[in-house]
Amino acid sequence: MSALSPAAVLRSEWIKVRSVRSSFGSLLAVLGAALAVSLAVFPAIGQPEAATGEIDRLFWLYYPVNFVQIAAISFGATAASSEFLNGALRNSLAAVPRRTLLYGAKTAVVGAAALVAGVAAGFAMFFTANAFLGGYAVGIGEEGALRSCFGAGLYLALITLFSMGLTFLLRSAVAVLSILIPFVLIVSFVIGGVSEGAATWLPDRAGRQILFQEPLGPLGAWTGLGVTALWTGAALLAGWWSLRRRDA
Repeated sequence: MSALSPAAVLRSEWIKVRSVRSSFGSLLAVLGAALAVSLAVFPAIGQPEAATGEIDRLFWLYYPVNFVQIAAISFGATAASSEFLNGALRNSLAAVPRRTLLYGAKTAVVGAAALVAGVAAGFAMFFTANAFLGGYAVGIGEEGALRSCFGAGLYLALITLFSMGLTFLLRSAVAVLSILIPFVLIVSFVIGGVSEGAATWLPDRAGRQILFQEPLGPLGAWTGLGVTALWTGAALLAGWWSLRRRDA
């Protein structure tokens, strides 16, 4: 049997994403959560919170990211864990014996899908929130505004791939979700309360610097995203090592 071409492997990975309801549903939830949380929060408290002057106006628009990133984490975990259900990985390796090619294609497809959904979610959050902020709205031409829309997509794509790499390492979506969701919702803030300097370098806190008009702490907008990229690269490398070294 002739080896599949990289293009064919990419197509097969996209078919997997679309055909597994849990992963495709999580992907759609990235945009759905962005719209739903924005519409639930900003009509009621958007202007009062912005009026306090205690928060970065641009960062306030992306409050829904706290919840949207859960959908991104779920997408990465379920896209990877589908390979470990009912012997699916053995079938994948029978079709694509080159494990690095299989892993690279899955990374490319999951990352690209998350980036497209994330950028769409970034613009959805920006314009939906601004619709309810009146005089506190942030124009798309203001400093950092366009950067933040695309930056939100980049951040969500990195968090998705971070989750995917850890799932290949642990071979369990449940384990990864049990670790990452409490981490981004609770642990990161607890660490920030104890040591703000240490929390700056955590993958979620560093990456969200891209959403500020004036980033906080020692990391700038792009350097913070770079720190998240390093965390993601380490997780993907660990996942690749696990796939290469462990039996299917």
